Amino acid sequence: MTDYSPLIDGVYVLAVIFFILGLRAMASPDTARRGILAAGVAMLLAILVTFLVGGLTNFGLIAIGIIVGGGLGWYWARVVKMTAMPQMVAVFNGMGGGAAAAIAAVELLTAVSDPTNASLSIAGAVIGSISIAGSVVAFLKLQGWMVQRAIVFPAQQVLNLAVLVVGLAFGVLTVVQATTVWLIPFFVLTLLYGILLTLRIGGADMPVVISLFNALTGIAVALDGFVLVNGELGDAGYAMVVAGILVGAAGSLLTIKMARAMNRSIGSVLFGGFGAKEEAATAIEGSLKPIDPADAASLMAYANQVIIAPGYGMAVAQAQRKVKELADALEAKGVSVRFAIHPVAGRMPGHMNVLLAEAGVSYDKLYDLDEVNGQFATTDVVLVIGANDVVNPAARRQGSPLFGMPILDVDKAKNVFVIKRGQGRGFAGVENDLFYKDNCRMLYGDASAVVGSLITALEHS
Repeated sequence: MTDYSPLIDGVYVLAVIFFILGLRAMASPDTARRGILAAGVAMLLAILVTFLVGGLTNFGLIAIGIIVGGGLGWYWARVVKMTAMPQMVAVFNGMGGGAAAAIAAVELLTAVSDPTNASLSIAGAVIGSISIAGSVVAFLKLQGWMVQRAIVFPAQQVLNLAVLVVGLAFGVLTVVQATTVWLIPFFVLTLLYGILLTLRIGGADMPVVISLFNALTGIAVALDGFVLVNGELGDAGYAMVVAGILVGAAGSLLTIKMARAMNRSIGSVLFGGFGAKEEAATAIEGSLKPIDPADAASLMAYANQVIIAPGYGMAVAQAQRKVKELADALEAKGVSVRFAIHPVAGRMPGHMNVLLAEAGVSYDKLYDLDEVNGQFATTDVVLVIGANDVVNPAARRQGSPLFGMPILDVDKAKNVFVIKRGQGRGFAGVENDLFYKDNCRMLYGDASAVVGSLITALEHS
């Protein structure tokens, strides 16, 4: 029998290099597409060379899985709208966690008598089960198929802890007694814990949650890889270990960064129940002041600088291309246009950047919170499109649920125009102080239609 180990190891090393280069390229929108392609090539190489691993069987079933899974993935990626990208990421991430849990289950059924591998498989099964169950709930909330706010009830933390502890106890019994009899209650309880954990998390925290479950999936895959390395299919596990560690590390760093962007700890995101109840009505000085699109366009046409602050409302209205047209129309009149991007303006990290890049907005016009906040005080007009919590000055008010969260300081501009469908509150359920300020005017309606009206008014100004 031919020994393909040197070839397999060499290809895995090449795949690892491609993974790392791809991850590095994803750090910038200018090279992100190249990075995704590099990572895809790396995964394809790793999958193909795995067929040469000695002892591998059931090639027909593996081929069917690749064809069905690859076909469905290609189709969904082709038809998904950018507004639904967070939901798709949640689903695909959940599938990764589910696959990791399934691999762990198979290893436990076939090699439960090996204490080391059984322990690693239990750990991978716990993390993978929580990831898939939590990702499904995240998808349902993002898709609007269940209540998006945090769902809390009495003694919820005690119940969650009890479910986790009992589930882990069944896992320990599986390893100690080297039996598979406890696997069903073990998986049922760990999946249930993933559901209960995510129910308590509201829509405002979904960017952090998606990133966290992505990291958990990577860790679960790495643990499964170690199990395969220790088993009969040792070579097949190396790519899983490396890919899992890269995903787990990158996802963990991103989760920490996203939590810091909201000035909150990961613990408060997971266990705080933020947004479960709307803020009690408070008296806010001032009133909501609407403005006609023609008047708003006239002020923007004579401004020196306009900053556009997009939010999820822009994504829902699919107004990014209209926004690009508006920016072009303003620049044609000699107005300097920039975009202010809050780290959690969308429902996943980088959501606004991707939407604007898709519309053709140059990356050098996108400024993050730290870069742009010092510019608002000297800005003539800020146009807020579908953003709410991330521009709410209530974050500076002690006692507000948003207190301490870094925001875009748009209220410091000379004029602020807010495009909003209605007078509702944001994901956090907090009234927005910005809307009542003297320098703020409201443009009510669908973002795409309102921006279209602004473009028309500019053309006739």
